[in-house]
Amino acid sequence: MSAKEIVWGIAPIGWRNDDIPEIGAENTLSHLLSDIVVAGFQGTEVGGFFPEPQILNKELALRNLKIAGQWFSSFIIRDGVETASQQFHKHCAYLHEVNASVAVVSEQTYSIQCTHKNVFTEKPEYTDEEWNALAQGLNVLGQIAGQYDLKLVYHHHMGTGVQTAAEVDRLMAATDPQHVNLLYDTGHIFVSDGDYMTLLKKQIGRIRHVHFKDVRQDVMNQCRKDGKAFLQSFLSGMFTVPGDGAIDFTEVFHFLLAHDYSGWIVVEAEQDPVVAHPLEYALKARKYINESLLTVKEGK
Repeated sequence: MSAKEIVWGIAPIGWRNDDIPEIGAENTLSHLLSDIVVAGFQGTEVGGFFPEPQILNKELALRNLKIAGQWFSSFIIRDGVETASQQFHKHCAYLHEVNASVAVVSEQTYSIQCTHKNVFTEKPEYTDEEWNALAQGLNVLGQIAGQYDLKLVYHHHMGTGVQTAAEVDRLMAATDPQHVNLLYDTGHIFVSDGDYMTLLKKQIGRIRHVHFKDVRQDVMNQCRKDGKAFLQSFLSGMFTVPGDGAIDFTEVFHFLLAHDYSGWIVVEAEQDPVVAHPLEYALKARKYINESLLTVKEGK
């Protein structure tokens, strides 16, 4: 598979954060999208502050940008699949109108990612009955996504019940591969397990969307020592863009290409935009991609 089959995006979370709306609030949609063009990316994911499809599509067309997908917080375990389905239909209808490729789903029942709990030691665990409910519910949501020409991609995430590689394996084994796919996030699995290649190699057949997120290991170690919450950890600078941390993205990228991955790779690094200038870090990520990934792969 050629690197030309990859669509490179960068997430809006470097400019504004849905979980902490006050940070980066000065960054408008026009600012964000124009920065993405300057940095040389082909698109982004939908942020919580994005407008209705008609307005967004015009802004995208003016800049020749695309939408990859959008996060959806499911509460299948807490509220049941019927309630989740009603909300997910609306979510998918929006994504269909903006010509997205994937619907990103993360089960948020019992999640501690927006709490003050220690994200390194206090993650939730599901009972067998809850695992069954989640798997069956995701199969239903995956079928709904298909009705809108979308793929459901499940996002394993720190502070949730599907965080570790073992938990991802269990979820993938319990769900229908025709309807439930995987979003592979380098940063989340590295912080969780200290290893990002095992999950990639085990689940490459289910991966339909990728987040490239780097980790500053010294910051991560200190956050772990201090027992920080998820939001505190990323505000401390635990995450960064590819090439600025401990992860070897050449190994990840070459493995993806060797196994015919095609589609989106989205740079996503939760940072405080006041500390980490969004355009500066977007340019830094693009430079790393061009010089350390694409150049090596294409043999230039």
